[in-house]
Amino acid sequence: MAVTDFTGARAPLTETVIRRFTLRRRMALAVPAVICAYFVYIFFAFDIAGIAARMRPDNAVILLSDFWSYKTHVTRDNRSGRLSVAIEGEAKGAYPEGQLPDWVMQTGDTTVIDLGGGNIVTYDAAGARYVVPGYGTIDIAPEDGKLRLTAPEPLPDWINASDNRVSVTTDAGRFAYTRSKVETFRYQPGRELFFFTLDSPFAGKGAGELAALALWGDRVDHARSNLGYMLSEFWNNRMWRHGDVAWAMFETVLMAFLGTMGAAVIALPLGFLAARNFMPLGPLRFAMRRVFDFIRGVDGLIWTIILSRAFGPGPMTGALAILLTDTGSFGKMFSEALENIDEKQVEGIRSTGASAVQRARFGVIPQVTPVLVSQVLYYLESNTRSATVIGAIVGGGIGLLLTQAIITQKDWEEVAYYMVLIVLMVMAMDSLSGWLRKKLIKG
Repeated sequence: MAVTDFTGARAPLTETVIRRFTLRRRMALAVPAVICAYFVYIFFAFDIAGIAARMRPDNAVILLSDFWSYKTHVTRDNRSGRLSVAIEGEAKGAYPEGQLPDWVMQTGDTTVIDLGGGNIVTYDAAGARYVVPGYGTIDIAPEDGKLRLTAPEPLPDWINASDNRVSVTTDAGRFAYTRSKVETFRYQPGRELFFFTLDSPFAGKGAGELAALALWGDRVDHARSNLGYMLSEFWNNRMWRHGDVAWAMFETVLMAFLGTMGAAVIALPLGFLAARNFMPLGPLRFAMRRVFDFIRGVDGLIWTIILSRAFGPGPMTGALAILLTDTGSFGKMFSEALENIDEKQVEGIRSTGASAVQRARFGVIPQVTPVLVSQVLYYLESNTRSATVIGAIVGGGIGLLLTQAIITQKDWEEVAYYMVLIVLMVMAMDSLSGWLRKKLIKG
């Protein structure tokens, strides 16, 4: 093989060119094979087939529906015959005795539940029936200590039946019958009882009625104004616990603020000890840099677990974990910023006879302030998100409430509420840090 050079003469290809071409060709063939082998390893190492077999999409749909809707439980105790209606099945959201929603009707021992779209559930002394449009009637009755199911054959996959339990899941709601109780769940969009619980005198009133009561209506409680009463009922809402949530948000921001600012205050003087142009003693400078490497080399969650074992749970433990981790990161960044300053300004101040502290104050700090402020504000914003996870470990802040709501496996509407608040908090911290950065750096 040969090529033509710029003089027009033909020259043979060198061995180096051929070798490079061959190497690139082999690499081009090897990369796809390596990627395929890696994915095959992942498939078996993480048991993807087993995960797919155990996957329950129906459960995922039920849990995700709680993010944007609420459910009302209509429950009958099969032993006593007592009927109870409660939002999210909680005692705090139970309807008072004798009060029922307009889609539940009770006459004697018979209860009729209208789920909408022709879906009708009936409880009576014989058992329970669920009329599903387009399918037929599902009849369940106790018999010889077991449950007898009568329904059109074959049974669809949205009906699960055994001797002790029958459950039905449709687009209109869910229905479950056991030997001890029968329960119907109706899903409705929105956030029921978000402002006032059912025992509040303001429950069920529209925005216009509430505005009229707040501005010119007669006082519900003669000891305080209607507006103050409304705010108190909202703040002390037993279902959504707005007061507790607000305090948890404050704790989360406080953990991030104390940890970040404390780390910056500690790391700044230590940064001078690790900077080459300020610390002439090599061994001390080397030791300080290795301390920074050790502190920031251990993940913040590990420090959180260690400190929680040492000091116990609480927001202060979370703040200490953030402080310890960020001290290492800030120390490294501050020392590098100090090493890159313009020495001419320092020399100019030294020529006036200024002391070392004065040289640092007037010749060094003004140069590194934009970098320091920018990094500290960025870490403050980042630590606001991290404080949520740290709070879940140390038992403080919004992270604790979020973990508790997830563990219950039923309060997913509260999980969505907390997630929205966390996103809004991070957005607010981002806007605030940007504004502060602009004011402090650009003036």
